[in-house]
Amino acid sequence: MIRKVLIANRGEIAIRISQTLREMGIQAVAAFTEPDKDALHTRMAAETRAIVSYLDAEEIVRTAKDCGADAIHPGYGFLSESPAFSAACEQAGIVFIGPRPDTIRAMGDKLASKRTMEKAGVPVVPSWDNDPRSSDFPVLVKAVGGGGGRGIRLVESAAELMDAMASASREAAAAFGDDRIFVEKYILQPRHIEFQILGDSHGNAIHVFERECSIQRRHQKIIEETPSPAMTPELRAQMGEAAVAAARAVDYRGAGTVEFILDPSGRFYFLEMNTRLQVEHPITEMTTGLDLVREQMLIAAGGKLSYNQSDLRQIGHSIECRIYAEEAEEHFRPSTGAIEIFEPPIGPGIRLDSGVAAGSKVTYHFDPMLAKLIVWAPSRSAAIARMERALDDFVLLGVRNNIEFLRRIVSTEDFASGNIDTGFLDRHPDVFIAPFEIPPAALLAASHGLSNTQGHRDVWSSGPWRNSSDASRADVPFRLLDSHHAEISGMRHRFYVLHRRDSDTVWLDGHTYHLYPANKGGAAHAAATPASGEIRALMPGKLLRVEVAPGQAVAEKQAVAVMESMKMETTLHAPNAGRVTGIRRQPGETVEMGEILMVIETNKP
Repeated sequence: MIRKVLIANRGEIAIRISQTLREMGIQAVAAFTEPDKDALHTRMAAETRAIVSYLDAEEIVRTAKDCGADAIHPGYGFLSESPAFSAACEQAGIVFIGPRPDTIRAMGDKLASKRTMEKAGVPVVPSWDNDPRSSDFPVLVKAVGGGGGRGIRLVESAAELMDAMASASREAAAAFGDDRIFVEKYILQPRHIEFQILGDSHGNAIHVFERECSIQRRHQKIIEETPSPAMTPELRAQMGEAAVAAARAVDYRGAGTVEFILDPSGRFYFLEMNTRLQVEHPITEMTTGLDLVREQMLIAAGGKLSYNQSDLRQIGHSIECRIYAEEAEEHFRPSTGAIEIFEPPIGPGIRLDSGVAAGSKVTYHFDPMLAKLIVWAPSRSAAIARMERALDDFVLLGVRNNIEFLRRIVSTEDFASGNIDTGFLDRHPDVFIAPFEIPPAALLAASHGLSNTQGHRDVWSSGPWRNSSDASRADVPFRLLDSHHAEISGMRHRFYVLHRRDSDTVWLDGHTYHLYPANKGGAAHAAATPASGEIRALMPGKLLRVEVAPGQAVAEKQAVAVMESMKMETTLHAPNAGRVTGIRRQPGETVEMGEILMVIETNKP
């Protein structure tokens, strides 16, 4: 029997695992690193253990032995798909909650897994170890040991291939310790459909239906749902049989997913197998009633599957939105800081898997996902309506986030009709745009009204909060509805005010504004922007590369540097044409948000 488990992960998945372990009467031990010493997941376990790194397999196994754990649950990410880690647990006499090392090894190598699936009769996407023919573009460059959307680049032509391969290789090496890449045919307008699988050590394997994962940014899922709106009973049966065949081909034990690409004609191709629990597993639980973590534990303890294929049914519809600390409108730039207010939605059919709370610190050390908002309803249309309401009610302030962005996606006509594929965001640039720009005067008046008004009244942007620098737009009327909402020019927006000693901070639809009242010196204004010509770090992180040299002429929007933060690469561009007059920081250095990295003297007309 398994009596004590070390959870070798963090955030919402560590909390999720801990909850099921408690229900099963199994003691949970939370591992944490220095940046996570006060993290929420450390408060949810009966015991905690400090470690130096979530990626140090030897240290984690040693920690498990020291605390008397019978097993290690790796969650997802980090070491969850490491065959060496699985083998190290096995050698130490500790149960690894996941597949055997040889299964992880076979499926972790994307090229080897394709060959295995071909032998099992599962259709696969064409791929190459070397350069494809010019007629085969567009293609995807992919990391051999990749996952989570990292190490992937879309390449439209041969001219772009070498740079894309180099960039993907660097990202793969940083994320997985393996810089190998390959090239795969890009299927146009594909859906990304995955099937949840379960297998035990007694030769049993089943699938637990599909999940639609086509809404993606940077090749990483952000909205998932089940059932898929593209699925028919016949197609579900065919893809489900292929998924089970894939599981049997590698004697799969535990919970995992078989991922497919579905083209517009209805043909499907094996993409990869994820040998772990998936981020989006809650929507399967919501529609089937299964606890997939519990199934993992029972299988790891040597038990048989609790269900046969014919026992399983789906009821209703479920949707998951991933809440990230990032600015979707700024090319998904990560955001860091302290969470000031955290008020998740409540009500029937709503579930939140969260790794943060009010007061939590969001740092650049880890992935930017904060929480997962999941809804269930009897039908897809009802689930969409419930998700819209839940996103409307979600208050998360202090770090920029994608809640409003997600709300705009689920409100589109194409999403409502199920007309989605992995290129959805490219075809809907409107979801990156807020309904309209709020005049600064309206922000100032809103702050004044919310700070000083009780009840409902009309407020005009005059008086001590008037923005003298924008007098032409100072006549915007709006009515306060309550302490959280205001109506501006007929559109409803959320306002939140935190009082500081010398200023107010106003959040409007996730954007932060620092406001200074005129009667405390000077006209009221929003926080100053960086001086033109200065290239500053957009977030805390590491400067990976500097693409220019002192004295070099640069064009407008030319790439000048690359940063890494929250496991993601972000390219910085020159705002205008000019000449590099100074480089302040060097590749490999850790920088803080707002630090000047280089100075570009802008060309004058």
